[in-house]
Amino acid sequence: MILVPGRSQKQGTSLNKGKLKDEYLEVTTTAELNEQDMRRLKLSNGDKIRLKSDIGQTVVTCISKKEEDLPSGMIFIPYGPSSSQLMGSDTAASGMPMSKHMQVEVTKVKS
Repeated sequence: MILVPGRSQKQGTSLNKGKLKDEYLEVTTTAELNEQDMRRLKLSNGDKIRLKSDIGQTVVTCISKKEEDLPSGMIFIPYGPSSSQLMGSDTAASGMPMSKHMQVEVTKVKS
């Protein structure tokens, strides 16, 4: 699947409260997947999933989004420690790691 990390309003407001606060950690460890992809992968809201890229891996919670909000085949996660574990260090001289359109493997974490 294609992972697209980015900024969200909730991520920005929770960042102002502090990166070590529960609200920020919850926001930045929640991945949004298309509801059809969730069904195909046999996932439910609140399940833990492992995202694995060529660079690294992380475990996050998943929630579903409607087709009109997030196309099938894509995952959105707010920037934070979890998404950073999947990015390389190359910034192409921009100071921001290349983070768009990352190929990731998604697997459900057994509880």
